[in-house]
Amino acid sequence: MKQVLFYTRTQCGLCEDAKITLKLLQDELGFEIIEIDIEETDELTERFGLMIPVVELDGEILQYGQIDYFTLSKRLHEKTR
Repeated sequence: MKQVLFYTRTQCGLCEDAKITLKLLQDELGFEIIEIDIEETDELTERFGLMIPVVELDGEILQYGQIDYFTLSKRLHEKTR
């Protein structure tokens, strides 16, 4: 099963919206969501601080910031089939 990394932080409205979108796509495509709080390490905060939320699969960032269902769905379909 593919693992989608979801970089987020607390009190992030865009992250909450993105999580809903990811869960909808998870039901459809059957991947595992690994949620990572970027505030756990300085390295992650430095890497993703202005980008979150970030959706990554197999080392490739599929989408970040304003996550929309249609773009993410297209990218995930390409990567999980």
